[in-house]
Amino acid sequence: MNEDEDQDPRQVRNSHRDCRDCRCRRTPNDADCSMATSHAEKMNDRILVVDDDRTSRALLMGLLGKTHQVVTAASGEDALVLAARQTPALVLLDIQMPGIDGYETCRRLRETLSRENVQIIMVSAVSSEEEQVRAFQAGADAYLVKPIDPPVLRSQVRLHFRLRAAMARVASAEPDSPAPDGKLARLVEERNRQIDAMQDVAVFALARLAESRDEDTGEHVLRVRDYCQALAEQLRQGSPYAREISEQFLSDLYRSTPLHDIGKVGISDAILFKPGRLTPEEFEIVKMHTVLGGRVLEDVVLHSESGSFLEMAVTIARHHHERFDGSGYPSGLKGEAIPLPARIVALADVFDALTSVRPYKPAYAADHARRLVCEDSGKHFDPVVVSAFKAVFTKFVDICDRCKNSAAPAARPEIDLACRLIHLPTNCLP
Repeated sequence: MNEDEDQDPRQVRNSHRDCRDCRCRRTPNDADCSMATSHAEKMNDRILVVDDDRTSRALLMGLLGKTHQVVTAASGEDALVLAARQTPALVLLDIQMPGIDGYETCRRLRETLSRENVQIIMVSAVSSEEEQVRAFQAGADAYLVKPIDPPVLRSQVRLHFRLRAAMARVASAEPDSPAPDGKLARLVEERNRQIDAMQDVAVFALARLAESRDEDTGEHVLRVRDYCQALAEQLRQGSPYAREISEQFLSDLYRSTPLHDIGKVGISDAILFKPGRLTPEEFEIVKMHTVLGGRVLEDVVLHSESGSFLEMAVTIARHHHERFDGSGYPSGLKGEAIPLPARIVALADVFDALTSVRPYKPAYAADHARRLVCEDSGKHFDPVVVSAFKAVFTKFVDICDRCKNSAAPAARPEIDLACRLIHLPTNCLP
């Protein structure tokens, strides 16, 4: 391990501001500053930079050292030792290195830190679609190409710290109340209502984080949520799936559908914001958002002791692009092997895409979108779900018109309360 670089003096100076509790002008690395250590553990803004090139390490230290606690490693082996010693919040990991390469380092970090909410951004000097796919398969959350543009780097780092914080809020919004008993019942009920509100806020923070990177989707997650509710309520009325759709199912579906595209946070801006149709290679990268989304939400589940909606959210994020005939992705599931929530979201997601403006197409009329959906019954979509769609088509039209022409949202006191409780701005909500 290159100790003179891992303990770069700039790291010490730039970390002073993070020790505000004791104002001792020492860093969390100083053994005689216990308050600084506990403060760093609480806030954890550590970034581990892994690159065999000294110049690259120095550049990243200079770009990020003023706002974060940065530690560097010259090899994958050293990175694993440092990560085991002190868990980083974010890893910037070069791909091509002597010894174990970035892919293998990423896989091992995921194994050893499986219960830690660590974000990994892989960095490469080669802009290759194949390399990007391999990076995501190894467990990366995002991919950057050298030479790194400083504003892009800082934006990506902020994005992944926001994602990490939002995931932590979802996981931490857990009930901690005694069983209802006499006078405690009302207090418990109110506490649980606040817990639900806090979780909803955190879920929307996560959803908007993904949505904010794709301006063309607008209020997409909200419309998809409402379309899914209409479909599920119809399926509950006498369809072959009626027994699967309980009140809990409806509640979990309502809360989890906004997270279906959370994996977009790992897709590069160059592809996500491309004005036009994607190449086959670019599409392969976009398809990875299902795997990334499932992985992100699995991390939340690992840190959460309750919340069945989070488990449903994992299923939806990973499988909402499966097709009923087995030609979808990422797993090629077929028929009822595709989880029901994902089959419901698949139809709602496509209908909203059809009726919305995209860089490569205008918004289709609802009737035209209906015809296209029905033509794909048994191919893309579950025929039973398509039948429910036909039955509630007027509701779809109402939702589409209402969301696209809505005025300012009505006040929601319970959500405003939750925002204050977990320090989220109320304007992050619909």
